[in-house]
Amino acid sequence: MSLQSKLSLLTGPDKSALLKGIIRGIEKESLRVDRSGHLAKTAHPAALGSALTHPSITTDYSEALLEFITAPSASIDEVLEELDEIHRYTYQHIDDEMLWVSSMPCQLGDDSSIPVGKYGSSNVGKMKQVYRVGLGNRYGRLMQTIAGIHYNFSVPDELWLELQAASINTQSLQDYKTEGYFATIRNFRRYSWLLLYLLGAAPAVCKSFVRGRKHQLQQVGDDSHSLYAPHATSLRMGDLGYQSDAQSSLVICYNNLDQYVRTLRSALDQPYPAYDEIGLKDEQGNYKQLNTALLQIENEFYSSIRPKRTAASGEAPLHALQEQGVEYIEVRCVDLNPLVPSGIDAETIRFLDTFLLFCLLQDSPETNNQEYARIPENNSRTVYHGRDPNIRLLQGEKEVALRDWGQSLLSAIAPVAERLDAAHQSNDYSAALANMQLRLDDDSTTPAAKLLSEMEANGETYYRMAMRKAREQQEHFCKRPPSAETMAKYARLAEESIRRQTEIEASDNLPFDDFLAAY
Repeated sequence: MSLQSKLSLLTGPDKSALLKGIIRGIEKESLRVDRSGHLAKTAHPAALGSALTHPSITTDYSEALLEFITAPSASIDEVLEELDEIHRYTYQHIDDEMLWVSSMPCQLGDDSSIPVGKYGSSNVGKMKQVYRVGLGNRYGRLMQTIAGIHYNFSVPDELWLELQAASINTQSLQDYKTEGYFATIRNFRRYSWLLLYLLGAAPAVCKSFVRGRKHQLQQVGDDSHSLYAPHATSLRMGDLGYQSDAQSSLVICYNNLDQYVRTLRSALDQPYPAYDEIGLKDEQGNYKQLNTALLQIENEFYSSIRPKRTAASGEAPLHALQEQGVEYIEVRCVDLNPLVPSGIDAETIRFLDTFLLFCLLQDSPETNNQEYARIPENNSRTVYHGRDPNIRLLQGEKEVALRDWGQSLLSAIAPVAERLDAAHQSNDYSAALANMQLRLDDDSTTPAAKLLSEMEANGETYYRMAMRKAREQQEHFCKRPPSAETMAKYARLAEESIRRQTEIEASDNLPFDDFLAAY
């Protein structure tokens, strides 16, 4: 079925609920920094609860890398309101500290100055910590200080049923959904370079981030403290970010669930000599990594999008996915936007929903080896040169101008925005698309270009610009302290999370070595 045919199935007042029922959730990372803009050395604040069990506030790699998680919701306003609420509550409990508002980190020292996250004495808590220790030993801790936004997306079962009935498909609903989400992922990977151009907000870094590393960046004018690529979009998504030589050999197949599980699981079993050299434990018997395979666990595979299934406590995510199929998809290539208070705004969310729905409805052939090789090349070109008017990308057997391909994609996406507008009785989705069109027409309107422009206009280093933005956002959240009701709500969540961690620790009955072997 064509895109137009599928959209026609979703037309009319009786079908608006199918499109209004899109569910999204946000996971937003931010470094805690001290007043001088250096990484905070303090422990995870007790008032924020247990990083192991809190549903809304946790940490990622480092004790200083906070992660805010919103509940899944069909309301964009609710998601943003909850994200705003978490920021305002957190700012009441990080004394003399701020949240770094950029994806690329603050001024950094050496690896030893970056504290690894701690999750208590339970086996599951120890596993989370050892996994992070392993990441530091494998890739260095500096890379783990990069922050981003993970965007979780799903559509209601009723929409899948509508598409399934029209295609006369006889699979179970879950199998049909799983195939549909993998088709969405394949299209997303084909076109994700467009998101890097339109939403990229990481064109520069502090020089401390690349200390001792090879890179292709250059000095920003006379500024000896900042490095950039003149037409960069999202350095976080390039070879300075979550990339590694080890993983460059991985070919993970997204053509169906079985192939995805098989190819990813092979990396979990594949020995890797460099990690053998690191060793499993130190002389005192402390773990240096979970194992010496190419991947410790599946989450170590750094991908721009993942198929997801909520796993039971202690269950491997890949096992849950294989047994129960895809529940939602997680987009992982969205930068924090320092130009807006929470790092993301309603316009960006509407565009992401439109883009992802287009990827879901558009025909999505299986990926072959040639296309698999083109995808990272197109992303790399966009990361470093995306705002160059002359940049060209690989499309099939030919090269095309990024702007021309982007124009054709936005034109194809437009009917999806119109259908979402009709469902919501607004023009918000088309307006969001129009603003993205402006960014494509004029690269100076992209977030990356605006940040570089501010640095130039104010004579600021990357660090000074990001510090100014951090102070502005701190003031934004602190001048509107949470209500007493909100304070009580998050205090209760913190207390419950600490109690839950204590219960988990008390219930452990296996030595950690045995727990890890069983996992």
